[in-house]
Amino acid sequence: MTQNIYDNPQFFAGYATLDRSVKGLDGAPEWPALRALLPELKGKQVIDLGCGYGWFCRWALEQGARRILGVDVSEKMLAQAREMTHSPLIDYQRQDLESLHLPAESVSLAYSSLALHYLQNIDGLFSTLFQALKPGGSVVFSAEHPIYTAPLKQGWIVGSEGEKAWPVSHYQQEGERISNWFADGVKKQHRTLATWVNALIAAGFVIEHLDEWGPSAEQIQANPALDEEKERPMLFLLSARKPG
Repeated sequence: MTQNIYDNPQFFAGYATLDRSVKGLDGAPEWPALRALLPELKGKQVIDLGCGYGWFCRWALEQGARRILGVDVSEKMLAQAREMTHSPLIDYQRQDLESLHLPAESVSLAYSSLALHYLQNIDGLFSTLFQALKPGGSVVFSAEHPIYTAPLKQGWIVGSEGEKAWPVSHYQQEGERISNWFADGVKKQHRTLATWVNALIAAGFVIEHLDEWGPSAEQIQANPALDEEKERPMLFLLSARKPG
């Protein structure tokens, strides 16, 4: 089972302070780029994988989606999502994405924001999504970039002209990474970008777009904390399609 760190009271309290928790989609600086990858949602069936507070589920409803399923492993997240949602068209369920079950050809869009890097068995999830999507359906997700999940050597590398670079090490060595973020012992899975892409291809998907996202100068000016992300991508955005 996927580590359920979001039900850790210390972690949940810390996560609640993030802009993306307080402001929803507008608090996620990558949201405009991720939104641009989404298909037309009017009349469609949508699933949000790792739905958290349900921000995307409610947005999809505003776009005219006919039915939305939000799944998450965290009871605390789902309780918050249900409290903030007032529509019978949105259903929240507790499921572990490692063992997700969905009816065949039942959804038009599978969406996920910063959840899939917690999973060990990404091949199994992509196979499940492929059979669950209708022909022509899409999967659109963001995840932590492997340059970010790879461990860093101590200190900066400084070039001959004084430029700084992030000293990434062990990039090719995939597997579990432990971080201390709001709580000790947060488990994430490091895999190369090629592994992510090839897992989708192996499942049958056609890759449509890959964005190694970074903030604009305007975003950095508005939020200087984003400056670090221009040096190395912290996340990537990807869209793929089931042929048909």
